[in-house]
Amino acid sequence: MNRDDILDGVRRFAEAESGPGPFLPGVSPVPVSGRVLDASDYVALVGAALEGWLTAGPHAEAFERAIAMRVRARHALFVNSGSSANLLAVTTLSSKTLGDRRLVPGDEVVTPALGFPTTLNPIIQNGLRPVLVDVDPITYNIDTAAMESAVGPHTKAIVAAHTLGNPFDVEAVKRVAGKHGLWLIEDCCDALGSRYQDMYCGSIGDLSTISFYPAHHITTGEGGAVTTSNTRAKKAAESIRDWGRDCYCAPGKENTCKRRFDWQLGELPYGYDHKYIYSHIGYNLKGTDLQAAIGLSQLEKLDRFIERRRENWQRLYDGLVDLPGLWLTQATPRSTPSWFGFVITLGLDIGFDRRDLQVFLSSRGIGSRLLFGGNLLHQPAYEEIDFRVVGDLVNADIAMNRAFWVGVYPGLTPEMIDYVISSIREFVQRPSLARPAS
Repeated sequence: MNRDDILDGVRRFAEAESGPGPFLPGVSPVPVSGRVLDASDYVALVGAALEGWLTAGPHAEAFERAIAMRVRARHALFVNSGSSANLLAVTTLSSKTLGDRRLVPGDEVVTPALGFPTTLNPIIQNGLRPVLVDVDPITYNIDTAAMESAVGPHTKAIVAAHTLGNPFDVEAVKRVAGKHGLWLIEDCCDALGSRYQDMYCGSIGDLSTISFYPAHHITTGEGGAVTTSNTRAKKAAESIRDWGRDCYCAPGKENTCKRRFDWQLGELPYGYDHKYIYSHIGYNLKGTDLQAAIGLSQLEKLDRFIERRRENWQRLYDGLVDLPGLWLTQATPRSTPSWFGFVITLGLDIGFDRRDLQVFLSSRGIGSRLLFGGNLLHQPAYEEIDFRVVGDLVNADIAMNRAFWVGVYPGLTPEMIDYVISSIREFVQRPSLARPAS
């Protein structure tokens, strides 16, 4: 049996096993997210495995080029998760190679109080001081007025995410960053394919991050990326991703610099092998070639995935917008979101608890999620951190107490979306299903 025979068998197996069965309301699950793989993805995975690259290799290099091109950035670095991408991006700003603009312990970084923990965590892990601000009540993105008022003499950077694929107010954020000379890290883990005017998310920050977890727009299983058009930052990030080494040879290559045994750095002896010289305190955050092979296959389907996400989001909006007491998120002006989820916030006088609605949806097989960690200051992990708060964080608290989201991912059919709509409408419109809010 040759390689073509194996891959043909993989394709036939995947085609026979793939494809959803009939949707049975109340029986078939309606998850909030999930992988959408077809035969070409399985063929790409097995094909890469047969090539024998178990670490980063040719597929990873091709995937990095394709991601950079897709978001219109100069560089992309493939890593093992979106969380690692955030860690790498923030850590890169501490590099000595960035000169006077490098971040040092004690510097302040402005970031929203509402979000996913691994947007906040790298700030703390690098000895920086988070300055937490509120979010906009319509988009749940960073409140740009609060962000500007939070800038102080020790503020050096902004870290902000596009919440559930809805771009933050890019014009306002970039204006504040430029006015005060701040680094901008753009967390695009939920927003691959989103645009603000003619700018793609992933090209807006000095450094930007993407996730390829199965819940996200495309998947490599585990995986993520850092994108940038700053070549100096890219070089530092590459070093930190790859153990902190000074050498920039690709895996399996050597002497790219043509002077492997002619370096003298730090207090090392002259001629110390460049492959074992370390200029940063780094990690091993690389992705693998098998993951990248799936990523390349998935990337070919991204436009179709994005369109389905937008169709599902709009169908939910049209089906729920007339219900009294529900606040629905709206797209940021001048943006074209690549939606990650559909956010619903219960009005203050709606008369029932969010938990009861979620339990009811769960009883019907409909998945839902909270808006990540809510106001992160209430999470037990952050009880002892050093931070500064600007404002009262009222909208972050509203999201924590009254918001949730349902799925729009491409694996959901119109029948599934209609079932979600009818279930929410039934609960909201039948008082016997709801109990008074506590």
